Amino acid sequence: MRTSRQIPVAFVLGIFALSGAGWLRAQSAARPANVDGKILRNAGTTSDALPGSWLSYGRNQSETRYSTLRLINDTNAKRLGLAWTYVTGAGGGNQEGTPLMWNNTLYGITTWSVVYALDARTGKQLWRWDPEVNQAAVRPKICCGTVNRGMALYNGMIIAPVIDGRLEALDALTGKPVWEARVAFPQDLYTVTMAPRIAGDKVIVGASGGDKATRGFFAAFDAKTGHQAWKFYTVPGNPELPPENEAMKAALKTWGGDFWTKGGGGAVWDGIAYDPEANLVYVGTGNAEPWVQKFRGAQNVDNLYTCSILAVDLTSGQLKWYFQTTPNDNWDFDSVQQLMLLDLNIKGKPRKVIVQASKNGFFWVLDRITGEFISGAPFVKTTWALGLDPKGRPIVNPAAYYDTDPISIFPTGGGAHNWSPMSYSPQTGWVYIPVFLQPFTYEAAKELKPGSNGYARSGREPKLIDSPAIGPPTAEGMRTALEAWDPVNQKMAWRIDGGGGIGGGTVATAGNLVFQTINDGRFRAVTADKGEVLYEIQTGRSGMAPPITYTVDGKQYVAFQGGWGRAATTVGPTDETIEHPPVLFVFALDGKAELPKAAPPQPSNNRNNNPKRDDDNAPKPPAPEQQQN
Repeated sequence: MRTSRQIPVAFVLGIFALSGAGWLRAQSAARPANVDGKILRNAGTTSDALPGSWLSYGRNQSETRYSTLRLINDTNAKRLGLAWTYVTGAGGGNQEGTPLMWNNTLYGITTWSVVYALDARTGKQLWRWDPEVNQAAVRPKICCGTVNRGMALYNGMIIAPVIDGRLEALDALTGKPVWEARVAFPQDLYTVTMAPRIAGDKVIVGASGGDKATRGFFAAFDAKTGHQAWKFYTVPGNPELPPENEAMKAALKTWGGDFWTKGGGGAVWDGIAYDPEANLVYVGTGNAEPWVQKFRGAQNVDNLYTCSILAVDLTSGQLKWYFQTTPNDNWDFDSVQQLMLLDLNIKGKPRKVIVQASKNGFFWVLDRITGEFISGAPFVKTTWALGLDPKGRPIVNPAAYYDTDPISIFPTGGGAHNWSPMSYSPQTGWVYIPVFLQPFTYEAAKELKPGSNGYARSGREPKLIDSPAIGPPTAEGMRTALEAWDPVNQKMAWRIDGGGGIGGGTVATAGNLVFQTINDGRFRAVTADKGEVLYEIQTGRSGMAPPITYTVDGKQYVAFQGGWGRAATTVGPTDETIEHPPVLFVFALDGKAELPKAAPPQPSNNRNNNPKRDDDNAPKPPAPEQQQN
């Protein structure tokens, strides 16, 4: 006998509707929040939709590297420990890339521009994409070391710079290429090592090459298609040809001789910020080439727009204002360092400012709408300049010129502050700057040889220019430091040993902490208000990248890369024979993972060890694959 149960149609439809709604909710929950211009604009503000993420190189478009996270704070930072590690792969050398975190996924990039995506909780690899750079052909063209500082994130894409001059957009979920653009060609002695930035619907990126015969520039690309929107040269070209715009026409008056045959310099390889309200993109520019001024064709001229901060209209690509931090540069004191946008109360008046801790030792505060000089002060011991005039132009110490005899001046040739990222805490109102404190020897060659930047080292004893000195005095024996700087009152709040302007970096958080990586391999947590070291560990690596912090499932992490993986061979990008490979480290409270085997100590990151400069301003160890910048 057959029996049956009749189920009411309404009940069936109801169940279907409920399960369908649940399925839709599940799909909606699984769909990651799209990172558009609004999301990026609000990052780090009270309207931050993804406070636990790290969506751009400087955490936000103001480049403050400040996180509102406080699960790790000054009461529990001593409980930090290693959560997990990931071997980034072959390549060796310094790691300089800032990771990104979105959709519970951690994105990183290696020295040879290999992009990887990991589960941000466990480190499990989700995908990996290799641009397959022709290393044998490209390596000799690189002026400044095989490095990469990071990526951009926009509209479901990871936008990665490739060292051979490409800009690659990858699907953030799969790693599949979406579009490819050409920024520059290595045949023209350009490479791309900087982290691109998103401004509106455009990607802004520049090219390295400032110690070779190159003409500096940066360009804007449509973020959806990769089509170039505009290109801005930072120095003029051949005066026999029509200048590209009024800015280049004006700059021509500040050069002389056959400067254009030597390229001119002015490379853009690090500092970029964006103000959506003003519709302005800000960039820092590099040194003039050759950087010994007597070889540039004319002396006592400013050589615009080298060593400058530029404000360019995002829509038109036209120059709105500029401020030159080192006119007629003679010391490789380029102004490419991190640009930070702050809203400060100065002398009782709210000001929208842009600040920079420059290589030349001065901390600059400018009106970011008009470019007006507000204030400037030396943040380390400085002897190349005697001070600033009322408009902010440095007053050069006559003893700082070295056309005939070698001299040693402060700050070092690597800069008081270089590319190592600083951070800002609105809680303290201070900027946290990794700094160099030692001097450097300068000596000009007798003649400019092809492929040379005009620097020489004869072995003659330099004259130390130790006074008159301006800026905070240096403690006995202290060579590198982390410094808390008050940008309103232009004075030092505190300084502790350990840091350096090349390598590592800082992140400030709402937990009254500054997370810092140091190029010798150390990672530490420091109180933002007092500079007290609460936690410190030696990771066993050197050539350190900057840290980030993020949350997943209510847990806060700190992540950074460590380098100096010594490749047994340098045959190609697929070589995995590495004795001590570069590693991504991820720390959390109560982490119990074991540190990987330590790499042997490497040469100091002190430019006094090697006279050769590069546009990314680091000393060059002997092996090409270990060059830092």
